[in-house]
Amino acid sequence: MHDFAILQLGSLNIDISTFLSIIVSCVIVFIVARLSVRNLSVANPSKMQNFMEWVVEFVHNTIASTMPLHRAKHFVTLGLTLILFIFVSNLLGLPFGVVTEHEKPLSLFGQTIVSQDMIDAANAHAKDGEKESGHHGVVLGWWKSPTADVGVTFGLASIVFVLIHVLGLTMNRKHYLKHYFEPYWFFFPLNVIKELSKPLTLGLRLYANIFAGEVLIGTILMAGVYGTPLLAAWQGFSIFVGAIQAFLFTVLTMVYISQATVHHGDDHH
Repeated sequence: MHDFAILQLGSLNIDISTFLSIIVSCVIVFIVARLSVRNLSVANPSKMQNFMEWVVEFVHNTIASTMPLHRAKHFVTLGLTLILFIFVSNLLGLPFGVVTEHEKPLSLFGQTIVSQDMIDAANAHAKDGEKESGHHGVVLGWWKSPTADVGVTFGLASIVFVLIHVLGLTMNRKHYLKHYFEPYWFFFPLNVIKELSKPLTLGLRLYANIFAGEVLIGTILMAGVYGTPLLAAWQGFSIFVGAIQAFLFTVLTMVYISQATVHHGDDHH
């Protein structure tokens, strides 16, 4: 395994690999969306237009299964953004990895990325087998899936958490506040804990699945050419896992929004 390059900006420690992959994810999603709405046609729609129409319909039906139909249309854009961004982000670590080995100090943008102390420490803790094979210095990774970083997944979960409660207070204040004291007033602490657990489970589930997959890929790569068949099979399965995790994050977000904004008197048809 290897460390990832960290850029320090004041009190912030920015993972360069995560920052780069987030930018790439945003660009890919924007390009897909832009191509899908270019040259829109009713009589002769393009393949990209048909694909995006299917995705939008799928997202709309998913949201409509969690809340009344007249409410669902307001959250289609949010659901579409979440599912596309997370799905693309989940897959970015699959095609390739960028790893460099540094036996000399490295600076980037005036900041020290690899210091001599780091190199000395890495060499001191290197195994004899690594030394014999010529591996010296610090090994840095420069690419991974953004969702394999706990900061990204909990950042997404935190945004969802804030959104849920803002919508609850603005769209359904009376019933939203009342549910903290149901079924009895002394359940208030338990209901608060339940609400706080939502972003934890959202962020941790997504992070754990994607991070574990990339760790396994790194382990398979250590086997060299002998691990090629297993690597191909696991990457195929990882596409399925990435899609499932994007769907779960999106549908749970909509379920939580529905719980905060919809009460039993609403029409669910």
